Amino acid sequence: MSSAGNETPDNGIDNLNTDGNNTLAGAAYDRLKADVTGGIFEPGQRLRIDELRKALGTGASPLREALSRLAAEGIVLSVGQRGFRVPPVSIEELRDITSTRIIVETEALRQSIEHGDDEWEVGVVASFHRLTKVETGGRPEFREWDRCNKAFHDALLAACPSRWLLRLCGTMYDQHRRYRAIVLQTATARRDVHGEHENIKNAALARDAARACAEAEEHIRRTAEIDEQVIREQMPSWRASGAG
Repeated sequence: MSSAGNETPDNGIDNLNTDGNNTLAGAAYDRLKADVTGGIFEPGQRLRIDELRKALGTGASPLREALSRLAAEGIVLSVGQRGFRVPPVSIEELRDITSTRIIVETEALRQSIEHGDDEWEVGVVASFHRLTKVETGGRPEFREWDRCNKAFHDALLAACPSRWLLRLCGTMYDQHRRYRAIVLQTATARRDVHGEHENIKNAALARDAARACAEAEEHIRRTAEIDEQVIREQMPSWRASGAG
């Protein structure tokens, strides 16, 4: 898992050819955040500067800056003088993330439905259309599905007037994404995810905030239930490997 991507042929890390230390740090931040939350690295894996420097084709200074930013956001862990690691996973944290995400996301959805205008409706319909093409076109490549899935959830919340609430939603989505990405590599549970998305979309466009929030909560809880099952099965192997 440390060298293979989520259902992708590459390792999730491309060379960074951008000039300028600040730009390099920003590019490194974006890529490392995507890879950590996308399950490229194993839970608890050490993020070695030398290995990342060679893989990303950038210097140690921009990498440390990027990792420090990610540590401040809780995406990676800073371990004193020993550098950085991917956070471990646990059932307790998953449940905490899930309940918190439900609280902030359903409130943001309620406000978005209340304030949404015609442009908001167009955004929801368009993002759902793109997601539909990915979800119904055979087995999707994870990163393409993940991009469309996030765009759909973002579109649903786009009319929420609270910037702080939206920021919290983004934080909880990223934390939940890491668990989801790990699980999608091994989970075999059959589930109509597209049907769940359609139910949320239909309720939102009907301006039925109560039903939309209930559908969204059920959608998040179903994901967490599958995540929890897989984590219980995989935890022994992660502990045995030592993750770096």
